[in-house]
Amino acid sequence: MSRIPPRFIPTPFSYHEELEIEIGSLSNLGKGVGRVDDWVVFVSHALPGERVRARVFRNHASFSEADLVSVIRPGPDRVEPQCPLFGQCGGCQYQNLSYPAQLEWKRGQVTELLRRMAGIDFPVSPVHPSPLTYGYRSKITPHFQKPKNGRIEAIGFLLEGRRQQVLDVPRCPIASETINAKLTEVRREVVQNARSYKKGATLLLRDSLHGYVCTDPTEMCEQEVGALTLSFHAGEFFQNNPHILPAFAAHVKSEALATSVGEGNDGVAYLVDAYCGSGLFCLTAADGFEEAVGIEISESSIDWARRNADRNGITNCRFVHGDATDIFAEVRFPPAKTAVVIDPPRKGSSPEFLDQLIAFGPRRVVYVSCNPATQVRDLEILKDHYAITRIQPFDLFPQTRHLECVVTLEKR
Repeated sequence: MSRIPPRFIPTPFSYHEELEIEIGSLSNLGKGVGRVDDWVVFVSHALPGERVRARVFRNHASFSEADLVSVIRPGPDRVEPQCPLFGQCGGCQYQNLSYPAQLEWKRGQVTELLRRMAGIDFPVSPVHPSPLTYGYRSKITPHFQKPKNGRIEAIGFLLEGRRQQVLDVPRCPIASETINAKLTEVRREVVQNARSYKKGATLLLRDSLHGYVCTDPTEMCEQEVGALTLSFHAGEFFQNNPHILPAFAAHVKSEALATSVGEGNDGVAYLVDAYCGSGLFCLTAADGFEEAVGIEISESSIDWARRNADRNGITNCRFVHGDATDIFAEVRFPPAKTAVVIDPPRKGSSPEFLDQLIAFGPRRVVYVSCNPATQVRDLEILKDHYAITRIQPFDLFPQTRHLECVVTLEKR
């Protein structure tokens, strides 16, 4: 019998009690959702329309969590995962779900978050699919723990549901072929030099142009987005699915202009990219505006953005190092003719930033987010000042529960 964890709550189910459950939906964390006598149970890797056997490992105040033991009746959208480690590795949640179904569930989850968190009932456009559903990732960061007796036991990613235990991952099917080839080499070097590591470490493998893979965070990395070539430090943030980036950036541009790309605009002449990083959105959209400015609190990113503007011959775009307490201080554009693009980190925008945005009062805001939950939280604040005109998700992360969502807002 398995040892019962000391903090296990024994109701409504005993530890490792097995249940037969009908799965009705998916949670926004990618878990199957079922009910037993009106009690919600979340089951990893169970899919809607399935009847499964599940083993309970944790009870909470209003729901339980369980591992999938077996599928009694498969759902209509179940497919065979391409990775032999699926179900063990914590990186992917949806390899067993057909790709069209992944897109529909992601769209539905955005709709549900809007209604539940912000009271917003607005149609969400179909999710823009990724051109590649495997082999698309241009960056991975495998890690390993402190060597034991001079040996490294596993190099890979966290075991699903664990915060410390690393699963050995010799190959990642959602990463590019160039990264997987380099991963074999890097793993060999790490194992051979195990005694030189006094503690665990995180590795970096990031695609650059011409088949080169960066492994040093301080190396210059290059990516092409449409006609532009953008450079940045390999360890800094840059979107990790280059195959969808041209369509993604074009959509942000067209929404900032509120028209189709290349057809002119409706009086918006200026662009502010308020979390510009190395300049992705500001530079790809600059030719649609009289003038654009990118603002970033990272001086290193601002330096790269300026270099990228020079390299690509873009002269109507400038970049400033912004102070988080007064982010729009350097912006002299008339708000009524200005669009602002924001792409904050996963935690979303701070209340202080949102207050500054509302005070500046641009005509249009294009809010890009990799975390729809924090995006919806921020929309709840903005909705009294801005009306939503479009919600367009993009699937930058096939086989996982993650997605990017672009929300366009117009000043009321």
